Order: sequence, then structure tokens, then C-alpha cells
Amino acid sequence: MSIDLTVIWALLLATAIFLYVAMDGFDLGVGILFPAVRGKAERDIMVNSVAPVWDGNETWLVLGGGGLFVAFPQAYAVIMPANYLPIIVMLLALIFRGVSFEFRVVARPHHRRWDFAFAAGSTIAAFAQGVVLGSLIQGTTVVNGEFAGGPFDWATPFALLCGVGVVAGYALLGATWLIARTEGPLQEASRAQARTLLVVVLLFIAAVSLWTPLAFERIAARWFATPNI
Repeated sequence: MSIDLTVIWALLLATAIFLYVAMDGFDLGVGILFPAVRGKAERDIMVNSVAPVWDGNETWLVLGGGGLFVAFPQAYAVIMPANYLPIIVMLLALIFRGVSFEFRVVARPHHRRWDFAFAAGSTIAAFAQGVVLGSLIQGTTVVNGEFAGGPFDWATPFALLCGVGVVAGYALLGATWLIARTEGPLQEASRAQARTLLVVVLLFIAAVSLWTPLAFERIAARWFATPNI
């Protein structure tokens, strides 16, 4: 019995992406929710709740990128140049977030700028990931197995909508994480945020699900073809 390594690698990459979204998503979400919390003590609790795990969670992103390069080099060679700008912005934002995460502790009492950097880095990284997702869904221009589009092909209303949707989704993950890991007023505030964010995320899911088949014929053909409907 032969083993199809393509399927195995595809499953591994899908697993890595899922674990990254689920695990790094909640600590990015905590950073996204930072501006909604005014108290220094509550912000410290939020940071401390993710401190033991946040850097390890990003390992899944490295596995996903490295796995794509190793297993599907042609796909990697198309996807990367098509999304160089949002991917670079994402990586810089993740670095910025990591630096601010550590520096806000040693910069007290002048740590407000690092709080802002932590929130901004988390939000921008999440938005960039959503833009890349939208870019992949809408497709790229490929000629002879190589990317043949422009540096801003990703910058479409659909991709930007996906970017904002991912920010909302990660914020929801962050709120549910805080519900599970905190108590008292912070937990109650997170519970209220989660209710609102759930509605927002559902609206984004509906918008993307309707927009996708209406805007992209190849996807509509697959969705509404008789064997697939």
C-alpha cells in the first residue's frame, strides 16, 4: 500500500495552521483587547495570563511556513511574492509585539507606550494575517508556474474585509481566554465583550461566505455544481 506524502503534508500544514490560529489567536486577541481596559492592574493580569505560553504558540506559524516551503515549494514560490508586503508587516508586528511584551515590565512606571505597542502589534499582525487569507481566497496571477501579478494585488476590498474579520475573531478568542483564566470585574467585562464579538464575528462569516461565490466565479462553480452543492 503506497503512502501519498502530499496528503500527509497537507494534513500536517492544516493542523499547524489550525493550532496557530487557536493558540496564538487568543494571545493576539488579548493584545487587541488592551485598549478596552483602562486599569493598569487589569492589564497586568491580561499579560500575565498569556506570559507562559505566548512565545511557544508562535512556533506553529514557523512550522506552517517551513512546511509549505519544504512540501510545496511551487506554492510557496507563488504565495510569498504575491503577499510579500502583508507578510513582512505581519512579521514586523509580531516582533514589535514581542519586544513590547518584555519591555513593558522593565519600563515601569513609563510603560504606557509599550502598552500601545503591544496592542498595535497584536492588531496589525492579526489584520495582516487576514489580508493574506483573503488574498489566497481571491487567487493570484500565475504564469508558467510563477507569480506574475503586482505587489499590491492583495489590496482588495475583499482581502481587507477578511483582515478586519480576523481581528474580530482573534479578539473573540482573547475574550474567551480571559473568561477562562481570570475572575472578578475583568472576567465580567470579558464576558460582555465576548457576547458582542460573537455577533460581530458571525456577521463577518456571513459577509465573507456570501461575497466569495458572488465575486469569484471559480468558487461559485465549485459551490453550486450539482455533485458539490
